[in-house]
Amino acid sequence: MLFERTAISKKPEITIKNELKELYENNKMNVDLFFRDPVVLDFLELQDTFNEKDLENAILAELEKFILEMGTDFAFMAKQKHFILDGKDYYIDLLFYHRNLRRLVLVELKLGEFEPEYKGQVELYLRWLNKYERIEGEESPIALILCAEKSQETIELLELNQDSIHVVQYLTKMPPKELLEAKLAEAISNAKLKLEQG
Repeated sequence: MLFERTAISKKPEITIKNELKELYENNKMNVDLFFRDPVVLDFLELQDTFNEKDLENAILAELEKFILEMGTDFAFMAKQKHFILDGKDYYIDLLFYHRNLRRLVLVELKLGEFEPEYKGQVELYLRWLNKYERIEGEESPIALILCAEKSQETIELLELNQDSIHVVQYLTKMPPKELLEAKLAEAISNAKLKLEQG
């Protein structure tokens, strides 16, 4: 489903091209190439009303499919990873290890639209993981915030694209066939134009 995923991606086409060019020409892997956006979670078969706990439980029940949807080389580490800081309890929704990136990957699940305060929450989690869970030879941890919706402008203003925090949209259903067909027609038209231009 690479085409469908690319067609519904919110990432600018030039960014995708530059990342793929780096991979092919310099064998340089960008962290963004490991993560898919959006993540299609239709296999969880969630009904219209669900909460974060329902989402987490559905992911854990279908862990293998979830990991395959996220990308390759993920290993599951923990759910609701608990730590205490200044006498307060904190819980990291899901914690993975990525073999190729050699780093911990925390996944924070959010039901609605991405909110700027999520950045502070996840930064705290990342710093705690870096200080107490990171072992020698590993890179610094990174985070994925899975949200039902996201505003690209908010993410750009918070400079999350340059940070160790990545905001990824999840879909519980594939987009309508008409949208995918329109994107396919646009891609074919662009390809023909490029061929004509040499």
